Order: sequence, then C-alpha cells, then structure tokens
Amino acid sequence: MTVERRQLVKRGIPLLMIGLLIFIFYLYFFSGTAGLADIIAELQTANLLYYSFAFISIILSMLFYSLTWHSLMSLLSIETNFRKALLYVWVGTFVDILVPVEAVSGEVSKGYLMSKNSNVNSGKVVASIVSHRILSMTVTLGGLIISSVFFILKYRPPGVILEVVVVVIASCTAISIIILGYLSAKEKTTKKIVDWILSLATRISRGRLKLTSLRAKAEKMLKAFHQGMDILTRNPKALAGPVVFSIVAWFFDLLVTFLVFTSINFEISLSAIVMVYSIGVALQSIPIGIPGEVGFMEIVITTLYALLGVPIVVSAAATVLTRLVTLWFKLILGYAAVQWIGIKVLMGGKQ
Repeated sequence: MTVERRQLVKRGIPLLMIGLLIFIFYLYFFSGTAGLADIIAELQTANLLYYSFAFISIILSMLFYSLTWHSLMSLLSIETNFRKALLYVWVGTFVDILVPVEAVSGEVSKGYLMSKNSNVNSGKVVASIVSHRILSMTVTLGGLIISSVFFILKYRPPGVILEVVVVVIASCTAISIIILGYLSAKEKTTKKIVDWILSLATRISRGRLKLTSLRAKAEKMLKAFHQGMDILTRNPKALAGPVVFSIVAWFFDLLVTFLVFTSINFEISLSAIVMVYSIGVALQSIPIGIPGEVGFMEIVITTLYALLGVPIVVSAAATVLTRLVTLWFKLILGYAAVQWIGIKVLMGGKQ
C-alpha cells in the first residue's frame, strides 16, 4: 500500500504542476506581463479573515457530503460509523485528484474500502454510491437551471455562447442522470452489460480469468445492488434526510466562491456564481485524463467569469483563490486520510 501511495503521488504531482504552468501561460497570453502583475496585486488584497472562512466552508461541505452517503448506507442496513464514511470520502477525493479518471476512480476507491471493511455484499455499497451520485447530480442540475434562467432573464448577456454552454452542460448532466436511473431500475439490461464486459475481459486475458466464477460473483453483486436501489425507490420519504444533507453540502461548497469574491471586495450576482460553479462541477465529472483537471478547469472558470462581465484580473485572482481551497487544500487533507489508513493497516499488521 505504501508503494502504491508513493507511485500515485510521484505520477500525479508533476502533472498537476504542468497543468498549473498551462494556466499561467494562458493568463500571460491574454493579459501579458502587466496583467500578471495586476493579478498578483489583486491576490495580495484578499481579506484573510473572509478567505479563512472558505476553508471552513469546504470542510463543512465534505462533512455533509459524507453524511449524505452515510445516511443512504443506513437506509440500506450497511452498518458503519460516520467517521469511517468521512475518512473514505477524503481518500476518494485524494484519488480523484491524482488519478485522471475524475469522479470514477474516487467512487471505486471508497466503495472498495467500505466493502472490504463491512460485512455486507458490495452490491449494496455500490447502490449507496450510485444513489449518492444521482442525488448530487440532481441538486447541481437544479441549481444550474434555476440560476441560468434567472441570470439570463435579468441581465440579458450579449451573444449566445453562454446560453449554448448552459444548455449543453445541463443536457449532458440530465442524460447522465437518466442513464444511471435506467440502469439502476433495469436489472436485465445491467446484467447484459456486465456479461458483455466479463466476456470481453475473459477473451483479452486468454482464459486466465474464469468466466463462470466471475459471472457468479457479478450476479450476486448485481442482485444486491438492485435490491438496494429498490429499497431506496420504494421508500421516498426516507430519502428526505439525504436530500437535505446533499443540499447543505452543495450550499457550503458554493459558499467557498462567494467568500472568495467577498475577500477581494468584488460584488458579483449569486446566480452567476451558481452558474459557473455548476458548470465546473459538471465538467469535473468528465474523465478527460488530467489529474485534478488542473489548467483546464482554471481556464474554463476564468473564461466563464469573463463572459459574465468580470474583469480578467479579478476572475483570474478569484479562480486561483478558489482552487487553492477546492483542489490543493482537499489534496492535502485527502493525503492525510490516505496516510491515516496506511498507519491503521500497519498497526493491524503488527497486532
């Protein structure tokens, strides 16, 4: 485990640095040397008191995000404590940032850890993760649609670029939710897909993988998964708690950007913040092969704020301050969680 952790850091960190350099080149291309100096000056004006609240806000967001997952697992009779759920969420966040399969690798990591350390079929754990993902995506989609309609009707932005971006992102998010929901409800369809994947894996391995054994395990997991999803859909009132926790997590995550703009004393409409935040979250769910999507996300966020009328100097400074909280601070705390799990494994081995 120690070797894998070191390899993950050695491969991921250099790529994060490359992405950071790409963002710096982007700023230089659009603003020149004088513009970069203005951005640095803007960063230096940040009110540290307001900015410190952004770090507290992201911690609260992760707490409620973990509480959402924990409450869904409780509904599925997965016996685990909240501290373990929180720890695995931080580990998943760390893996998400360094492994360039955003929003997939992290889910696999925390699902594996929870399945390994609980006495339930992994299919139920997968059901809790999938339902959590659907819930989070639905909240984000709702925020994007409401904020976009309000902003466009009130401010009448020139051109159609912003509207096109919003429509494309909202449509892709909605399609993802529909596909996840459909596969969660249709057991036969899911079974056909899994059978096809197992057959392909068996052919690629040239017989080293035993198809019969794998299929039996997969069928057992799929049965538990669909039973878990059935439990959640048949009892919608019980989902009130997870829904509230998910909205609160979304709010605190969104609050980070608001606190950043407040710290640099720049007024921006809440609808604009929600729009950019929602588009950013949606884009981060796409596995584009860049650790933490550093460089790409900074350019997208800075450009979106510029389209909304925010000066490039202010938008770049706000983006840098926001990503320090939502990426680099998360990376540090995620690494601490990975280290803690490693220490527990070593202690367990000694005992």
